[in-house]
Amino acid sequence: MNHRILFRAPGGPEVLEWVEAPLKAPGPGEARVRHTAIGVNYIDIYQRSGAYPVPLPAALGFEAAGVVEALGDGVAGLDVGQRVAYVDGPTGAYSEARNHPADRLVPLPASISDEAAAALIFKGLTAHMLVRRVWRPVPGAWVLVHAAAGGVGLILTRWLATEGVRVIGVVSTEEKAAAVRAEGAAAVLIVPRGGSYGNLASEVRRLAGGKGVRVAYDSVGKDSFEASLDSLAPFGLLASFGRASGALPLVDVADLGRRGALALQRPSVFPHVADPADLRAAARELFEAHAQGAVRAHIHDRLPLREAAQAHRLLESRSTQGALVLIP
Repeated sequence: MNHRILFRAPGGPEVLEWVEAPLKAPGPGEARVRHTAIGVNYIDIYQRSGAYPVPLPAALGFEAAGVVEALGDGVAGLDVGQRVAYVDGPTGAYSEARNHPADRLVPLPASISDEAAAALIFKGLTAHMLVRRVWRPVPGAWVLVHAAAGGVGLILTRWLATEGVRVIGVVSTEEKAAAVRAEGAAAVLIVPRGGSYGNLASEVRRLAGGKGVRVAYDSVGKDSFEASLDSLAPFGLLASFGRASGALPLVDVADLGRRGALALQRPSVFPHVADPADLRAAARELFEAHAQGAVRAHIHDRLPLREAAQAHRLLESRSTQGALVLIP
């Protein structure tokens, strides 16, 4: 019998339930995927908590790797037994198996394991979006990366550093700082969890020669938003792609001009890979970067799928370094 994780009302991790989920044969254009590894992402927490409302009851999960078990009518380019991964909706990756649109599946090369793919594809394609669509790396430029020891942060830091960018990472502990330095960060600043970001911008400007950074990549949200803006050089860009500390404040567009003709963007990986051809091209570049060592799949811990609630508690504690992977 197939099982999955779902929730019937928004709330804490305790609302997650392990339930039976019988599967029909895959429909036209679908493939059945038997999951071998499932990625956990902060968007899962936003949905579970009600920060991002979804129709209820709801399944969770956008990211997984596995093996094709069956194909529906009209599916071409995939074979039964082939290793694949995916990174988008409909939600339901927190399951032992599922039927998924076949044109949204990405074939996995032999160079990457299933667990690494599940840990990497959502976060890695987010990093790909940030370095290929939001801002193309300029060697020698200074950038700021918040939550630099997180799932996206470690990947992004290494990718930027590999391309010659000078990264200032922000983390909450010295242990995390060491991990970020190991990925190539030029400097690391520590803001303890619950601590103040009040002095961050002045430290960032000092490190960047007094002018500020070209780009601030901010997945923290409410707590770090003002510090990110204050850290930017004139005509700098704030790429705000998360809200781990809470909803973002309202922005007066005219204030961006007064601060130095700044730009603000709210990028999302889903438009980045909305076209199946774009998805597969971005995934190929990501897997090539992984094979060459420009990015790494950092797995903080592996937990049984039944323990998805514990994975959410770990992620919300902001104590993790890298990704959490659920194993069916």
